[in-house]
Amino acid sequence: MNLALIIIIVIAVVLAIVGSLGEALGFLLWVALIVGVIALIALLFRLITGKKVG
Repeated sequence: MNLALIIIIVIAVVLAIVGSLGEALGFLLWVALIVGVIALIALLFRLITGKKVG
């Protein structure tokens, strides 16, 4: 798996945890969801096309 995708997924999970901790930081939850969806789409695209990077 591409290292950049792993880093993006980890960042999305961290943002989701931080975003769920406080109401004032609730917007981070949406940012985490968007980043997570983008990372998932990129991962699926790489799996479907079979391209290896790195």
